[in-house]
Amino acid sequence: MSLWLARSGKYGQLEERFLSDDSIYLGWDDLFETDLTNSKTSEDIRKVLQAVYPQEPRGRISNWTGQISVFTLYMKPGDLVVMPLKKKPAVAIGEVQGGYQFDRKAEGPFRHSRKVKWIKTILRTNIDRDLLYSFGAFMTFCQIERNNAEERVKKLLKGDYKPAVTQHATDDSTPPVPDETSAPTNFEELARDQLATSIIRKFKGEKLEMLVEAILKAQGFTTYRSPTGTDKGVDLLAAPGTLGFGTPRICVQVKSSDSPVDRPILDQLVGTMKRVNADQGLLVAWGGFKDTVEKERPNQFFAVRFWNQNDLIHELTQVYDRIDDTIKAELPLKRLWVVADSETDD
Repeated sequence: MSLWLARSGKYGQLEERFLSDDSIYLGWDDLFETDLTNSKTSEDIRKVLQAVYPQEPRGRISNWTGQISVFTLYMKPGDLVVMPLKKKPAVAIGEVQGGYQFDRKAEGPFRHSRKVKWIKTILRTNIDRDLLYSFGAFMTFCQIERNNAEERVKKLLKGDYKPAVTQHATDDSTPPVPDETSAPTNFEELARDQLATSIIRKFKGEKLEMLVEAILKAQGFTTYRSPTGTDKGVDLLAAPGTLGFGTPRICVQVKSSDSPVDRPILDQLVGTMKRVNADQGLLVAWGGFKDTVEKERPNQFFAVRFWNQNDLIHELTQVYDRIDDTIKAELPLKRLWVVADSETDD
């Protein structure tokens, strides 16, 4: 059994289809018309790519050959797949169920497919940093091997989150399968993970309300925070202006639990908005949102905004220069510029 990384597009544009279809797809645009069923070796795939992309340099063709070979040749039923999610701060873990399939009648991005049974979605803050480092490889498909990753992912599936970092020895006789050691790393993603870990350690529980309040103040809102234990569904109230008499008037509910928020919490917020004459609401959920809430996003678009931990981190970094000094002392950050890698395919 092996462990593989699969990505659903640079912006997660295929993520929902991956999950809803219990499948993974090979979204190489110029290969939509090319059936790879008869490509039985990596060399066969290389020849196909050289014909489809005659102007591409040899190194890039070699990189793509390895990734596509993972998808069509190397993955086996029973292997595990991890997919870092773009639309929530989590990683989906699944099991490969079948071989490579090509369906010419399907829509372009979904012609090349493999069936995968998605088993569990786990928050990134519940995964050891070295595993997240491997999951951050800038490849669409590759093998994850370092630090006994496969066994540790199996433990994650069982609910065992205890660190178990060990070194994984490589076997020189293993076929040349692309792995995370040969790929550039998504340092932006890793930095966000590090920041998320620091936030939930220092601002757990009611202190997360303080952080949200500090962000709103830095955005120009005047705020009211309910005393501990007396919020009656109101964690924060916010409105623009020095005295807070401007609009929109916002009612804020903050949930710091790792568990995703369900529909009753949203319904409670909407009811409270009416009671306090708020124009809009903000629902902040560190653990994200269940599908019952996600389905309400379009219905509540003009009334409620939803922040998961990725959204909260984004808003924090946008106003960090204006954030309260006490928050900066708890959460010191430094801007770092790195060269973007234009060779990545995710």
